[in-house]
Amino acid sequence: MPVITCIEDLKRLHARRVPRMFYDYAESGSYTEQTFRENVSDFSQIRLRQRVAVDMSDRNLSASMLGEAVSMPVALAPVGFTGMQSADGEIKAARAAEAFGVPFTLSTMSICSIEDVAAHTTKPFWFQLYVMRDEEFVDNIIDRAKRAGCSALVLTLDLQILGQRHKDLKNGLSAPPRLTLPNILNMATKPRWCLGMLGTKRHTFGNIVGHAKGVGDLASLSSWTNEQFDPKLDWTKIARIRDRWGGKLVLKGVLDAEDARRAADFGADAIVVSNHGGRQLDGALSSIRILPSIVRAVKGQTGIWIDSGIRTGQDVLKALALGADAAMIGRSYIYGLGAMGEAGVTRALDIIRKELDVTLALCGERDVKNLGAHNLLVPRGFEGDWA
Repeated sequence: MPVITCIEDLKRLHARRVPRMFYDYAESGSYTEQTFRENVSDFSQIRLRQRVAVDMSDRNLSASMLGEAVSMPVALAPVGFTGMQSADGEIKAARAAEAFGVPFTLSTMSICSIEDVAAHTTKPFWFQLYVMRDEEFVDNIIDRAKRAGCSALVLTLDLQILGQRHKDLKNGLSAPPRLTLPNILNMATKPRWCLGMLGTKRHTFGNIVGHAKGVGDLASLSSWTNEQFDPKLDWTKIARIRDRWGGKLVLKGVLDAEDARRAADFGADAIVVSNHGGRQLDGALSSIRILPSIVRAVKGQTGIWIDSGIRTGQDVLKALALGADAAMIGRSYIYGLGAMGEAGVTRALDIIRKELDVTLALCGERDVKNLGAHNLLVPRGFEGDWA
């Protein structure tokens, strides 16, 4: 086992241990992947302000998200196909998050169902909803999340129409993978992954198969998902979902100050500044670059979280200093899951926490709640005229 010191180490191990189609699913963006790349590279433009001769003892990373105490202001973001990165992946990630004291968010497009995850955890988790044309299915899955004790609904707004991801199309992405000759040859080089999959019955989308009308096998599921994402999602439909849910509501996929104001006025408990990890609108600004304009628009009116491009604890600190209340990580924990299963998710969280803690100290702070623009050196025109 190589020495793991950073998220990049987990990413390299993930690439070696997981079939190409599922690694590519995690490590890709839409079209030219410009936004996918800039989500990461734009963080590097922000510098940190070092302080010395200050008391750096007794540091505190704890915070609150939606009224829930968390060990650090970081949550695991919803990621589809998680159970294809490692057998029973959603259960493994949820258990690791629970033990670590941070929230886990289950995707609609998960392999393990809501009920599966609830049966293997002891604390409430969050459920992420994609809005489908089939309102009966939407109502039923909301009710299932309530029965499972989910403590928040994370409603994704930026997937009304699926962005084109070239790698997924070329790989013929599916769950389970189709047994074509290229797939068989590739999976033969991933014995650890194959053994894990042989030990579970969870190989397709547990939240959908058996719950949606007309979906009983892979072919019908593929057809259903291609047809079901609702391009007519608007504030009226969001209100209907809010009323059906009746609990904490997070609106994910906000990348514009005007939309952020609308979400705050709507009564969202939090918004997630996100471009879907660069997987939807290629050419959109990175989440970290647009964050300051959204903070100016709605700070104090709703919780402001951020995802897309976070690979280090320093990235988390930079986002908090620019006004975010918390961050969500997706690929960073997926790399760990694919590399080492549940232990890999824990390792990813350990890495993020240690980097956040050490950087907090070297910036002269003792509590993440005290972070602000005074801790950063941001290049003039970082937001440009766009924001």
